[in-house]
Amino acid sequence: MGEMTEHWNHALCFLQFPAFLRWPFLRHGFSTRTGGASKGCFSSMNFSFDKGDDPACVRENYRRMAEAIGVSPESFVVARQTHTTNIRMVTEADRGAGVMKERPYRDVDGLMTNVPGITLVTFHADCIPIYIADPVRHAVALLHAGWKGTVSGIAGRAVRMMGEAYESDPGDLLVGIGPGISSRCYEVGEDVAACVREAFEEADCRELLICPHTDRNGILRWQLDLKRANQKILLHSGVQQQAIHISELCTRENSHRIFSHRAVGARRGVNAAFLGLVQETTDPKYS
Repeated sequence: MGEMTEHWNHALCFLQFPAFLRWPFLRHGFSTRTGGASKGCFSSMNFSFDKGDDPACVRENYRRMAEAIGVSPESFVVARQTHTTNIRMVTEADRGAGVMKERPYRDVDGLMTNVPGITLVTFHADCIPIYIADPVRHAVALLHAGWKGTVSGIAGRAVRMMGEAYESDPGDLLVGIGPGISSRCYEVGEDVAACVREAFEEADCRELLICPHTDRNGILRWQLDLKRANQKILLHSGVQQQAIHISELCTRENSHRIFSHRAVGARRGVNAAFLGLVQETTDPKYS
């Protein structure tokens, strides 16, 4: 299953994959709504500066999360997501982009790096966070995968790009598929179902598009399993099945803990996924 476990730093609650904690050079986490500085509909751990929240509260949330996972706030590099398959290769020059300075890029739904001292950040409020780490080459990638990015193959593209840029072998990769909307709560229409059928083999579609039914208007709808869809893409890309860890936590069913667009709409905060590299440490917490 690979479920993420709950951790606390003072009043801040965050989630981590036990499999990733085994590697001293990795820092990672997924935020919850608990322990931040934001108020009202952003309560309390919102990471977006673009939703109307007080910027001082957002900056404080980044500071608290940095402390919790053991990185510097200056290390953050934040994606600029528009449901593409674009993945930016992050360098030292990008340090602080999206938190400490403006981002010199747009239309970026994935980030990758092999630079120690960089922490990648993506935003989520139902869409799937995908953490990829190469323990051999010491490289990482972090992805935002909604249905568009999923059917367009952002996960497979990340595996290929890591191979080209860092000589990563897919068989060496460690993957975490984090909290996101479950198939139980994710209904899609024929337009999305048709895209899924184009992207996957028929046998896979029978597992990914489930429970066909008609809604109150007589329109045929399906339930789509985004987490399993990305797992299948990763397996086809050469990642080992035992190396893929999947959180079954559904954002919509847990909107009191984690922000969910389908549960509450656009007036809300956003969760964030974090994945970064540090120099090797002897800290027993990460041994």
